[in-house]
Amino acid sequence: MKPMLPTLSTEVPKGSEWVYETKYDGFRAILIIKETTIDLISRNGKDLNQAFPEIIAYIETIKAKLSPFLPLTLDGEVSCLKSQHFASFEHIQIRGRLKSKDKIAQASKEQPCHFLAFDLLMIKGETLVNQPLQARKQELETLFSNVKLPTKVDNHNTDLIQYVPYVTEYSKLWKKIKSEDGEGVIAKRLQSKWEAGSRTKQWLKIKNYKQAIFFITGYDKVNGYFHVAVLKNKQVLSVGVFSHGISSEERDALLTTIKQNMREESRQLIEMDPAICIEIQFLSLYKGQLREPSFFAFRFDKQWEECTWEQLQLAIAPISEEVIITHPDKPLWETTDLSKEQYINYLLQISPYMLPFLRNRTLTVIRFPHGMFGEAFYQKNRPDYAPAFIQTVKHDDIEYIICNDLSSLIWLGNQLAIEFHLPFQTIDTSSPIEIVFDLDPPSRDVFPLAIKAALEMKKIFDQFGLVTFPKLSGNKGLQIHIPLSKNAFTYDETRVFTAFIAEFLVTSFPDDFTIERLKKNRGNRLYLDYIQHAEGKTIISPYSLRGKKEGAYIAAPLNWEEVNDDLHVSNFTIERVLERVEMQGCPFQNYFSSPQDDVLRSILEVIKNSG
Repeated sequence: MKPMLPTLSTEVPKGSEWVYETKYDGFRAILIIKETTIDLISRNGKDLNQAFPEIIAYIETIKAKLSPFLPLTLDGEVSCLKSQHFASFEHIQIRGRLKSKDKIAQASKEQPCHFLAFDLLMIKGETLVNQPLQARKQELETLFSNVKLPTKVDNHNTDLIQYVPYVTEYSKLWKKIKSEDGEGVIAKRLQSKWEAGSRTKQWLKIKNYKQAIFFITGYDKVNGYFHVAVLKNKQVLSVGVFSHGISSEERDALLTTIKQNMREESRQLIEMDPAICIEIQFLSLYKGQLREPSFFAFRFDKQWEECTWEQLQLAIAPISEEVIITHPDKPLWETTDLSKEQYINYLLQISPYMLPFLRNRTLTVIRFPHGMFGEAFYQKNRPDYAPAFIQTVKHDDIEYIICNDLSSLIWLGNQLAIEFHLPFQTIDTSSPIEIVFDLDPPSRDVFPLAIKAALEMKKIFDQFGLVTFPKLSGNKGLQIHIPLSKNAFTYDETRVFTAFIAEFLVTSFPDDFTIERLKKNRGNRLYLDYIQHAEGKTIISPYSLRGKKEGAYIAAPLNWEEVNDDLHVSNFTIERVLERVEMQGCPFQNYFSSPQDDVLRSILEVIKNSG
């Protein structure tokens, strides 16, 4: 049974006879469940049971509930869900190529895939293919409700079979698809019947294409492909080929120009130096190559040097169209070769790790409109010119910005907000959700004092079994974070703990550490700033840059093993931090699932009894 297939469309059909569903990247599949067998079959008739054993095993666990409705046939998509409207193309491709049973078993356990059912072809052995879509969908939703399966898609739900609902309003769904970088939308006519193997116009697919600027590097004479590239780290990086979307007249003109400006010609390829800029429409990047590219327009208004990897990353990012990047070439540091475009690209790539710490906290930023070449200023209030999607919350007569999403983060980046400072509480509580010790040496030259303080503190924490998370301040020192549950402690209670630790260290090492507020009285000792942990005070966000002329360094989370004599802030640049999270993930990845409430209560009890 080959599935019914949608037709690609650039036009969105409107009217009461049309409904809309999320299109998920994955493997189209027919699921046939009988009393004694379960078959998951691809659109090409391939058996998928061995490739996705987690789905088959899950069905076995609900077989008893399904028994009254068998034989049952569902049409759907096997997908690796990442959000409600986004499934990972890369992950599903990796899963599809696995052959080893052990590797398949491991993958299915670590990142199980879902079968997303959007049509019902048979129930109780009765075929429904000749019934209209509306009836089939109603029957399918009723089935899922009766057997208590999810009637909406939820990537956090452990039920591996879920129902894909439709909506009647296209614009709201499309907005969600765009914001989550989903593949697109399927428009379906409510009266459509299910036609096996048919490429039908009763179902239309509208894809979430992106557009970016590239330069031509050559022409493949054998296959008729044009090669395109961008600049990355000042080197030409090939990102794919295209042949579709260009008219015969445009093709001839482009080919003539390539031949006139060619650098080298072989039996297969004509090569040329970067010069011609074009705009290409494409679905996404996969392994650094364009998916479904097609010619969109010549861009004679662009110089080839503007076709950068950074602008390509912005093109594929799911950010609001209201976010416009201005002056991308602006240099930000005198001591570091870092442009505004490169900084914004850093925010894009680090956002999955940084946004969880910004979410639902009143934000104070330090903006550097001219980079490190000019004056900086603090900003708390939302400016009048901020776009409508920027969220705020009012506190002490200040309209604080709340940075809960990628669009807000990139907009702030374009405003050259370099430093992101956060309170210790969220907008819905007056109690801290974390404790942070700020270990502040008088200069970078005595950074080893911060290492010593951190390691001495860890000895104490380890004795109590307290889980803590160290990070660089991005400037002179270190900071140690301790996660708490919301409303678990007051600031007065946490102050008892922070004061105890600080005073213990100062008593133990009076020549190295101090709690003296006045700088002139500290000498060359490290300041243990426990008073900073209070309502209304802030701390630098994990992964924020620091606006210091000496270099573009980052308040980078650390593993405790890295807190040693080899540690130095200069090793934590944008490039190295991005490589680091790509290779080993984030040291704070378990931060929000590790509240230390019980341990802290026991420590407070010890302090109380000892005092």
